[in-house]
Amino acid sequence: MWQDVGDLKHFYDREIGHTARHLLRLRIRALWPDLTSQRLLGIGYATPYLRQFLGEAERIGAVMPAAQGVMPWPRDGAGMTILADETELPFPDNSIDRVLLVHALESSEHPGDMLQECWRVLAGGGRLMVAVPNRRSPWSHLERTPFGHGQPFTQTQVTRLLRSNGFTPLQSGRALLFMPFSWRTWLKAAPGWERIGRRWFNTFAGVIVIEAMKQLYGSTPIKAVKRRVRFSTPLGIPAPATRNVPDSEVPI
Repeated sequence: MWQDVGDLKHFYDREIGHTARHLLRLRIRALWPDLTSQRLLGIGYATPYLRQFLGEAERIGAVMPAAQGVMPWPRDGAGMTILADETELPFPDNSIDRVLLVHALESSEHPGDMLQECWRVLAGGGRLMVAVPNRRSPWSHLERTPFGHGQPFTQTQVTRLLRSNGFTPLQSGRALLFMPFSWRTWLKAAPGWERIGRRWFNTFAGVIVIEAMKQLYGSTPIKAVKRRVRFSTPLGIPAPATRNVPDSEVPI
């Protein structure tokens, strides 16, 4: 079940949301250190994690599922978000280089269909990154954060789902190794807990992040189904440059 876009924005407007965004951004950037000249698409509620690629990626777009709702982004400049069915993306085949799924896979009632659409729009050799709640983490059991909604996963389950839909997992990471408390002093210590947790408590991280590559052989044939007439749209205008600012100053 999709969360309402207003609830997601409210979480990221809070101090705990700022901390979670900062730490998960670091994991995403570690796996994708350079997206120069790449066409990047975010699906779900990925906009808090797309801003770091403005001025680097050639083009950026964000699809917010119809059941979730849409919110304009970014606040400055031309809008880069569209409302669409996550199982029928309005983009041509082989038109995207990178796809980032955040607050998406765990919420979709048809995760396989969504992954098949990601496979379709990705160019040959394209990369997909998914960030999903970890079933073994306290974050997945607390509904006061977005990571406590939907279907949590183990790394084995995510890997199996990706392989069954035409993707080859390449590398992975973990994020949110601090307990999801909102106390200010606790949040200030979160980066330190993150470093300690990666060494000793990686199994209980709040989020599993996996990068996978589009597989061009041995994929499962898709059975013929009756679909609505698809329309296609370009990813959007080139992503504008932006200066590097602290997370606390960055609008979502």
